[in-house]
Amino acid sequence: MTRFAKFSAAALGITLLAGTAFADGHVNAAVKARQSQMTLYAFNIGQLGAMAKGAVDYDADKASAAAANLAALTALDQSALWPQGSDSDSFMDSNAKPEMWQNFPDVMTKGKALADAAMVMQTAAGGGLDSLRGAIGPLGGACSACHKAYRVPQN
Repeated sequence: MTRFAKFSAAALGITLLAGTAFADGHVNAAVKARQSQMTLYAFNIGQLGAMAKGAVDYDADKASAAAANLAALTALDQSALWPQGSDSDSFMDSNAKPEMWQNFPDVMTKGKALADAAMVMQTAAGGGLDSLRGAIGPLGGACSACHKAYRVPQN
């Protein structure tokens, strides 16, 4: 084997290994980013839910801020957060069921329902406790609909 052929074979091998490492790194980064986004959803919904339940005093400014955060989060382009191979069967740190990628139109419909419920909450949150309470059920329902269908059950 010539020196050029050996060098070419080595370069190809390194390129393939680097590509795999990049792909794994990309999936890891995407999973971490979407989990972070879900944490932000939960944090803001938690504030609203605590007010709705009476666990904390209703505060129109805080409710409005949490609802605005949710609306902004649902408006983010999440397309890079859901690459193929980032499901729970393919990637240990993922809670996303593989069925998501087989039913993406349904996932998109559920995502739109969440965005719509967040927009309703954004309008309702600062309008008083009864207004917030009227919007919290549909918001939680939109989250649950996707989680029940496409998230691995939590312990």
